[in-house]
Amino acid sequence: MERYFGEQTPKLGFGLMRLPKKGLGRIDIEQTKKMVDLFMEAGLTYFDTAYVYDDGDSERAAKAALVDRYPRESFTLATKLCAWMGVHNEKAAKQQFYTSLERTGAGYFDYYLLHALQAGNYKTYDKYHIWDFVKEQKEKGLIKHWGFSFHATPDILDELLTEHPDAEFVQLQLNYADWENPHVTARENYEVARKHGKSIVVMEPVKGGALAKPPKKVGEIFREANPEASYASWAIRYAASLDGIITVLSGMSNLEQMQDNLSYMKNFKPLDAKEQEAIRKAQEIMTGVKSIPCTACHYCTAGCPKQIPIPEIFAARNQQLVWGQLAEGRRQYAKAVETGGRAGDCIACGQCERACPQQIDVITRLKDCSVQFDV
Repeated sequence: MERYFGEQTPKLGFGLMRLPKKGLGRIDIEQTKKMVDLFMEAGLTYFDTAYVYDDGDSERAAKAALVDRYPRESFTLATKLCAWMGVHNEKAAKQQFYTSLERTGAGYFDYYLLHALQAGNYKTYDKYHIWDFVKEQKEKGLIKHWGFSFHATPDILDELLTEHPDAEFVQLQLNYADWENPHVTARENYEVARKHGKSIVVMEPVKGGALAKPPKKVGEIFREANPEASYASWAIRYAASLDGIITVLSGMSNLEQMQDNLSYMKNFKPLDAKEQEAIRKAQEIMTGVKSIPCTACHYCTAGCPKQIPIPEIFAARNQQLVWGQLAEGRRQYAKAVETGGRAGDCIACGQCERACPQQIDVITRLKDCSVQFDV
């Protein structure tokens, strides 16, 4: 008998947000198929996409690589409705559900989420009656379980779970670097969700890939504790070791990442006491790292009037801030702005900051990047 909803679900989920790309930035369907095959062969079943990922190509890739190739009962599929990004009325918001059904060909969704609730947008889901709409789809059998993904403060999460006690799960950003981060409030959000008895799907366990390349001192701690383990494995196993977790989403971008994740998550074992101590030491170091906490979700770029590749610029700056690699940061910046705007082109319209799940002061950060790179 399950102690909580989703306890028996395999603890690694395949996040379809950062799928492999090929020419012109299109998703590489053939490589995605190979990744799906490895994932399914390992006995893992949870796939996660969203209406807005890759302008819908993520959902189409789910159809081509998964739905069209495997019996529907052999996997579970999650997708999301975003009522605030490029949406201006209730009809358009609700249409996303039907479009997602068409794109994926899934027939129904095992998990359906209200997408990326934040302080500046969560009331839009009330305004457009999305909570009731999702419940109606569940009554029709088109949704098996529903919840929401969340990027705000614990008081808002408590408010939402009090007002919507029938939400079955919450998707939260949980990783060892953000556990005590005051901008992410990971620990407090986790505690609120568990106080309400909600199971949790974990997103950004590797913080947009940043924890796969941690600062040097953190890497030394992990290598000393287990020289064979990848840095990403520490992050994913940390999240999966928490109580009440349905699954931990990993946005894998190539076969190598999939193979690495399967090597330790196919037969998942929670962190032991020694490993937890290594994590605590890593957390102490991470609190002093002054990196830009960008997870490369690209929500900020969708409406940028200057087409500035903000996540790629921030990644270039982090190459300098975290690793001290000044020349490499400049090289990455030059490549990032070849086909888009430069950091100094920002007109401070603020749409990026309103969209950012990490609450980054994007405008100020871009000014700093411009000082470093636009010379």
